[in-house]
Amino acid sequence: MAQATDRPVILAVDDSTDLLALMAKALAAEYRVLTASDAGTALEMAAGEPRPDLILLDVEMPGASGFDLCRVLKSEEGTADIPIIFLTGKTEPKDQAEGFELGAVDYIAKPINSAVLKARVRTHIALSNQRHELERLVGERTAQLENTRLQLIRRLARAMELHESTAVGNRVMRLGQYAKLLAQAAGAKPEICDLMLKAAPLHDVGKLGVPAEILRKPGELSAPDWERVRRHPRLGAEIIGEHDDPLLKLAHQVALAHHEHWDGSGYPQGLKGEAIPWGGRVMGIVDAFESMTTTQFYRDAQTIEQAAAEIAAGAGTKFDPQLVEAFKKALPVMRKVREAYSDALGDMIDLDFAHRQAPAKPAAPARKTPAHPAKQGK
Repeated sequence: MAQATDRPVILAVDDSTDLLALMAKALAAEYRVLTASDAGTALEMAAGEPRPDLILLDVEMPGASGFDLCRVLKSEEGTADIPIIFLTGKTEPKDQAEGFELGAVDYIAKPINSAVLKARVRTHIALSNQRHELERLVGERTAQLENTRLQLIRRLARAMELHESTAVGNRVMRLGQYAKLLAQAAGAKPEICDLMLKAAPLHDVGKLGVPAEILRKPGELSAPDWERVRRHPRLGAEIIGEHDDPLLKLAHQVALAHHEHWDGSGYPQGLKGEAIPWGGRVMGIVDAFESMTTTQFYRDAQTIEQAAAEIAAGAGTKFDPQLVEAFKKALPVMRKVREAYSDALGDMIDLDFAHRQAPAKPAAPARKTPAHPAKQGK
């Protein structure tokens, strides 16, 4: 689309040089007119710069016809949305219907009347501008709604975090980044990695259904308390619900399956191997790493090396062996994420999910951030 300060660009395509000259003269006062006398030249100009805002296309050309050229233009991503007006001496309804089926917006009959030409072009340029503006507004509103949804996810995850612990930290931010990095290292598609980034903070939301005094107990849990903790994956899946939306569908999967173990010894369903949804397998490693490297009520934080060794030892029992190898590849960048979102730096929940650069100097020692007692052996 031409810039607002520029004249709209019209590409006129016809094998008659006289007709091209007539159209250029008629439209020159309001538009920048490009001309092409064959399909090959027209294709190059349509895909080049300046990009046409509208194409006037003769139907009956030697070699490739206007219909042939239209098919090609509409099949290419870069030119598919350019409005096309056919120029033709044919007046049969079936001919016009074929053009409309190919994606044309209008027909102008030959011989061409300059006043009609200018009126039709002006109308379709205005319609195109309105469509582009509507698309811009829809895109803007969609981005706002997506941002609102992400904020709600963060806030719900933070509500769970505060229910579990009174300390303020950046666990929500780290979990999303860890999940994305592990998914990337495992070779997942970019859109899946982005969904993991957004869904990961909701994995433990079911703990809102577990009394805080149980989650904050410093010692061993009684059998009844442990049973209540073990319910949180199902509770989380119920809170999120079942949806067709890809993000919420993944969040439901991650909440339900992140405590399943590769050997079938996990909960709540005792799933084994690849029967465990992939997102749950990813989240199982991410959750374990975050838990082990963060201070808990019942123990101090482990070093990254200790946590990594424990995850490696769990390959084939607790964790998917292939994902453990991906974890090893992702670990250097996960270290940087842990520094960039250190609890010692204060609450960062209002920052964007974009990856932050690690500090130039080593971060100050992290504050002890109590977390839930249901991790790694509880």
